[in-house]
Parts: sequence; C-alpha cells; structure tokens
Amino acid sequence: MGVDRRTACLSLLFAATAGCAQAGGSKIVAGAISWPNFKAAFLDPSGRIIDNGNGGISHSEGQGYGMALALRGGDQAAFDTIFRWSEANLANRDTGLYAWRYDPRQPNPVGDQNNASDGDIFIAWALADAARKWKNPSYASRSAEIRRAIRSSLVLERYGRSLLLPGVQGFVKPDAVTLNPAYFIWPALDAFRLLDGDAVWGKVIADSEAIASASRFGPLHLPTDWIDISGPAIVSPASGRPARFGFDAIRVPLYAKSGRRTSLLAPVANFWQAYVGKGKPIPAWIDVESGEEAPYALSSGGMAVASRTLGLQEPLDLSADYYAAVLQMLARFLP
Repeated sequence: MGVDRRTACLSLLFAATAGCAQAGGSKIVAGAISWPNFKAAFLDPSGRIIDNGNGGISHSEGQGYGMALALRGGDQAAFDTIFRWSEANLANRDTGLYAWRYDPRQPNPVGDQNNASDGDIFIAWALADAARKWKNPSYASRSAEIRRAIRSSLVLERYGRSLLLPGVQGFVKPDAVTLNPAYFIWPALDAFRLLDGDAVWGKVIADSEAIASASRFGPLHLPTDWIDISGPAIVSPASGRPARFGFDAIRVPLYAKSGRRTSLLAPVANFWQAYVGKGKPIPAWIDVESGEEAPYALSSGGMAVASRTLGLQEPLDLSADYYAAVLQMLARFLP
C-alpha cells in the first residue's frame, strides 16, 4: 500500500560490502543481523512492529514480517504477542483479512480498512509454519481462514488470468488492473499450494509467474514497483506512478531467489552486476523508461538483497531503519 520507501543509503563502497550509512543521519544498531537485535529495535512490548521511517506507524506487512522472523528465531512468545496485537488491532472480521495501516498519531489509528495482500500472505504463511513447528492447531485454523479469504477476495479473474490483487479496494479500473510484482511471495504461495492443493492455487501461481516474466521494461528489462494489466498479454508500468525499479520492486529478486524462480532473477542480477563490476554504487532506483537514476545508493537493506542475489558478502550490521532492517533480515533468514 502507500508506504514511503524513500529511506536509502547516500553512499556505498563495493570493496567493503559490509554495509553503509543510512540517509538522514541514521545510525547502525549495535550488533549483528539477528532476531534478538531486530526485536529490540522494532518490536514494541504490545506486539506492534514499528516502522520508524514512517512516523512510527505499523502495517500488516510489518506484522507478517515480524511473525515470520520470530518463527525463524524460535521465539514463540514474541510470535504470539505480534499475532495477538494484529488480531486485536488490524483484523477485519468482515473480510477475514487485515487492515493495512495502523497510525498511533490519529484519533482512529485504523482509519482505512483496506488490506494489503502481502501482509495477509505473510501472516498466513507464518501461521501455517508455526502450526507445524509448535504443534498449535489454532495457528493452522487461522492460517486456513486467511488463505480462503485471500483466494475469495483478492483473486480476480480478468483477461483470461487469475490476478492476485494488492488489496480488495482501489486497484481495479474499467480499462486496467493494477498489481504489485513484489506481492508475489513465491515461497508462501508454494506453501499454500501444498496445503490447499493445486486446484486452489495452481492457476494463481502460474498466471502470477507469467505476469512477473512479462514485467520487464525498458532496455534493462527490469520490473517496476507497480504494473497495469490491460489485456490478455498487455503488461505495462502502472499509469500515474513512477516507472521505477525501486523500493517495492527490490523484493522481486528477494522472493524469486527464495522461491527458486531463477528466470526472474536474471535481469535484475545483470543490472546490479554491471555496477559491481565497475566498482560503482548501485542506485536505489532507476526509471526504466527514462534511465534516470536515484542520486543515492541502495540502503544496507537493498545491499543485503543484492548481495544474496549476486553471491556477495552481505552487510554485517543491522540497520536502524525499519525497512532496510527488514530487507536485511529477510535476505538472511528466508529459505
């Protein structure tokens, strides 16, 4: 949804791929990239994952990330705390999904009941894995409810394809459907197929793969943060949004690597490798149509994704910025 991803590195030296300073004067959290350090920096005791780069808000994707990372850290107490907060504050009983944004500065912190499908997917995936790890049937039951809600409310049959919407509201127009390629979380969708069967998820996954393959634009063949589907084989950068491979689309190679979709990695890997080979910093974003580049380099989180993609040494220290830290943690701990 409309989360600002502008926090980024101002400088970067590839000869020392151990990390970089954060824009805006942020510092590095003391300690390594680990669940205890992430928890200490970003998890409120109430169970709210705090996005300190966006005024201290929380959102469903952050709650899902927190649950997934607590699971991989073997921290059931934190997992339960994050889950309970999400259920109490974000769960929409009418849709079975989660409101995308919680802003503690507002009189009504959840003023928009629309969801974000990446948050729903991460929460359902984390619950399913936690049910197996900790033998908790209530996790499995809630995961199944969310998966059914995703399938019934967020998959639109249009142009001969099953389109995985970014949210229930606001993405379907008469002449196009807007999607986010970074919401194709392949390892989660593969887990859903194993749980629910190919009849439920097979076409969604196959069509999402085809859309992701077609989302390669400009001379560098890069995906953009948002795309429009306007026909059976018509995919373009989303109208009214910057045509950038940027702060959302950086998760495309992350999930492709984790989900073993190697064919989706090649254009991004080639783009990044061209900078690495010349010893130049990778820009935080590039306009796929004009070629305009960000005047600053990838954050340490972006570098963690690039490093995993290219097989380089990743940054060593956890960023103090929420989104950069999330990318570092996911790059380190996703399968």
